[in-house]
Amino acid sequence: MTLSPTQASLASPSLELFAAADAKGPIKFSVLIPAHNEEQYLRACLESIAAAAAAYPQQVEVIVILNRCTDATEAIADEYGCVTLKNDAKNLSQIRNAGARIARGEYLVTIDADSRMTDAMLTEIDKSLASGTYIGGGVAGKFERISLGIIVSVMMLIIPLLFKYGAVSVGIFWCRKSDFDAIGGFDEKRLMAEDAEFAYRLKQWGKRQGKRYGTIRKAQMITSCRKFDKHGDWGLARNPAVIRAYLRGTDRAYADQTYYENQGR
Repeated sequence: MTLSPTQASLASPSLELFAAADAKGPIKFSVLIPAHNEEQYLRACLESIAAAAAAYPQQVEVIVILNRCTDATEAIADEYGCVTLKNDAKNLSQIRNAGARIARGEYLVTIDADSRMTDAMLTEIDKSLASGTYIGGGVAGKFERISLGIIVSVMMLIIPLLFKYGAVSVGIFWCRKSDFDAIGGFDEKRLMAEDAEFAYRLKQWGKRQGKRYGTIRKAQMITSCRKFDKHGDWGLARNPAVIRAYLRGTDRAYADQTYYENQGR
């Protein structure tokens, strides 16, 4: 029987999944996870990071930024040995930036709590950044299920964002912490589509350094379909006002509806 990283850790008390808050050695990766009532998804996300971190023992810290959690999210993060902090802002940029400020890693990686990374993700990020070719980037990703409605809805969002921000991959972001700090992290004035805007600025910063914006393809992100499960696979296609809100990025009502007041989980 093959043990999961957590099962192996419990079987061997000396084995720790992630670098602790008081770890003395050098940290290569700081993985940031914003989390608002994520007990349903966080465990699978952390399992996937633990598998990817196996190649870097005690060099990976996971920072879970607890955002107004009323469920078992904090307990799960503690169980896995994550670094935790609380931030109650209804603003994903502020939430992620709060995690970045306490990060000790040379490299920053962001992932959402309802997503998972495949085993080679951190290795591929390490190779890309160590090559000196890339300023950072995003990853290839897929949904845990697919349908025509999901494809149409996603394309209706991606195409306008492509015209606004150019060809950038999103999902899981990765870059050196020094470059994250140099561009000021995520734009805290933006409530939606902050990821695409961040990718655009990172890409422009890279051009000035003679580096490219990359996309990891030999590892993938798998993300949940919870928004489609809740609103329907054709939800975005049937509500273009939400797409316009994404493009504006500062619409508080739609941002709260989409992210910050989702108490159904």
